[in-house]
Amino acid sequence: MRERPPISRPWVPAVAGYASLTIGILDIVKAVVPPFRGTRVSEIAGLLPGTVTSIAQAASLVMGILLVMLAHALKRRKVRAWRTVVLLLPLSALIELVHMHRIVSAAISLAVFAVLVANRREFYALSDPRTRWRAVWNFLLMFVLDVAIGWVVVNTHPHTIVGDPSLGERLQHVLLGLVGLEGPVVYSSERTADLVYFSLTGLGLLTAVTTAYLALRPEKPAAELSPEQEKAVRDMLARHGARDSLGYFALRRDKSVIFSPSGKAAIAYRVVAGVMLASGDPVGDIEAWPGAIRRFLDEAKRHAWVPAVIGCSEAGGEIWTREGGLSALEIGDEAVVETAGFTLQGRAMRNVRQMVNRIERAGYTCRVRRVGTLSEAEKDLIRGAADSWRGTETERGFSMALGRFGDPADDECVVVTAHRSSDDGAAAPGEDIRAVLHFVPWGPDGISLDLMRRDRDADPGLNELLIVKALQAAPELGVDRVSLNFAMFRAVLARGERLGAGPVLRAWHAVLVFLSRWFQIESLYRFNAKFHPLWIPRFVVYPAARDLPRIGIAALQAEAFINVALPGIPFRRRRHSRAGDASGERAALPH
Repeated sequence: MRERPPISRPWVPAVAGYASLTIGILDIVKAVVPPFRGTRVSEIAGLLPGTVTSIAQAASLVMGILLVMLAHALKRRKVRAWRTVVLLLPLSALIELVHMHRIVSAAISLAVFAVLVANRREFYALSDPRTRWRAVWNFLLMFVLDVAIGWVVVNTHPHTIVGDPSLGERLQHVLLGLVGLEGPVVYSSERTADLVYFSLTGLGLLTAVTTAYLALRPEKPAAELSPEQEKAVRDMLARHGARDSLGYFALRRDKSVIFSPSGKAAIAYRVVAGVMLASGDPVGDIEAWPGAIRRFLDEAKRHAWVPAVIGCSEAGGEIWTREGGLSALEIGDEAVVETAGFTLQGRAMRNVRQMVNRIERAGYTCRVRRVGTLSEAEKDLIRGAADSWRGTETERGFSMALGRFGDPADDECVVVTAHRSSDDGAAAPGEDIRAVLHFVPWGPDGISLDLMRRDRDADPGLNELLIVKALQAAPELGVDRVSLNFAMFRAVLARGERLGAGPVLRAWHAVLVFLSRWFQIESLYRFNAKFHPLWIPRFVVYPAARDLPRIGIAALQAEAFINVALPGIPFRRRRHSRAGDASGERAALPH
C-alpha cells in the first residue's frame, strides 16, 4: 500500500482547483465571445492566417472545458487530474501567447503551472472506483454542454451570418458541427466560418474521446463483497455478532469490506459521491477495531474521500472519534424490546392489545419460522408478495437492510407472515399472505428487523399483530431481544412536546413534525413507542461540520432516496405507509 506523502501546504489543492476553474471559464468566454473591435490585439491577430487563429480559439475553448471539468478533482488531490492540468496549462499559455498575444493570461497559466509542479506532493489521491455508468453520464452532460456552448458560438457573430436562418437551422448547424459536418448557416467571413467549424468539431471530439475513454477502460465494481470476504465476516459475526444489532447487514453484497491488520475486525462500506460511507460498528473483536478504523481512514485519505459512519453505537462512536480525530452527532434511537418482559397485559398496552384482538377477529393468523425451515416454493411466494407490495420502483436500503431474502446462507433469519384466506376459499394454503416481517440474526440470542411490508389493502393494525406475534414466539426460537425500527431524532420528538421545553427545542420539534408529512419521522417513533422498547442512541461520525451536508446527500443516495439504486438486488425494502400505521422497514434515514 502506497503511503500518503506528508502534507506541508494543505491549501494548495483548493487554490489550484479554483485557479483551474477560473482559467477554464476565461478560456471558454474568450473563445466564444468575439474579440474587441479596434484593439491592437485584433489588429495583430488580423495579420495571422485566419485558419491558424480559428484553430487556436477552438483549442482554447476545448482546453477551457477540460480545465473546468478537472477543477473539482484537483481540489480533491487527484493525481491524474494534476497530471492532466500540468499538461494543459503550458499548452494554454502557448496558445494565448503565440496566437492570441494575451500576455497576462499566459503569465497566469504559467504561474499556476509552476505552483502545481512545485507542490506536486500535495496531489496523491488515487482515482475513485470505476463504473461504465460514468461514460453514459459523461456523454449526456457533455452533449447538453456542447449544444449550449455551440449555440452561443453559432450566434455570437450575427453580423457575419448570411440571411436569417431559422432556429431549427441554427440548431441543425450546431448538431452537424459536433460531428464535423457543415451546417445550413453560412457566414460572410471565412475566418468566422472556420472558427465556428473548428469550435464545434473540437467540442464533439472532446465528448467522443472522454466518453470512449470512460467506456473502454477496465470496469471495476463500485462495491462488492467477495465470497471469501463474506465467509470471513460471517466467522466474525459468529464470535462477536452480539455486540451490534446492525452487524449482519455488513453481509450486503453491494458493500466493500476493509479488514484490520490482524484480520480480526472488518468495516463494511460503500463509496458514494466522494464519501466513504460505513454503517454501524465495525464487525469482529473490539480489540481489533482501532486497526480496522485506521486502515479505513488511510484508504479514505489515499483517495481523498470523506470518511463517515452512519448509525454507529455509542461505544463504536467513542472508538471512531478517538482513533480518527472525528466528531459524532446523535441522529436517533434504535428501539430494542426484551422479550422476557414483554406482555400485552396492563393499561400501557391497552391500545396494542385492542388492535391485535380486532385484527385476529377479522380472520388474520400469523406464522413465525426460521427461513431455513421454508421450502423453495414458500420462499418464492413470500418473495413475490413482498416485491409486489414495494411502494417504489427502486428498492431502498444500505445501512439497516440486507437486500435479499431466502438465500441459503441466511437460514438463521426469521420470517413472520400474516395470512387471511379469501372469502370464497379459492386461495391455496400459503398463497393468502397479506404481510411479511423479516429479521436477521443479532448474535446467538437476538434478531434485528430487516424488512416490514404489507398488502396496502389489508386492515390497519396488521403490522402491530406481526410484531406482537414475533415477540411472543421469540422465546421458543431462543431469542431474548428484538431490535425494531430506527427512530430519527427521537429525543427531540419526545422532549419537544413536554412542558418546559425551550424555544429552540420546540422549533426543532415543529420542523420534524412538518417534515413528517413526507417522511416517516414522527409516525415511526410513535409506532415503535407502542411496544415500550429500550431506546439505544445511534450516531453519525464525521470529520468536520462542513462535511455534514455532503455526507447527508451521500447517505440519501446510498439508501436510494435519491439517485438510482444498484441493479441486481432482488429483495430489499420498504413500503411507505400512512402516519399512524407505520409500516416502514428498518432504516437509517426517515422513510
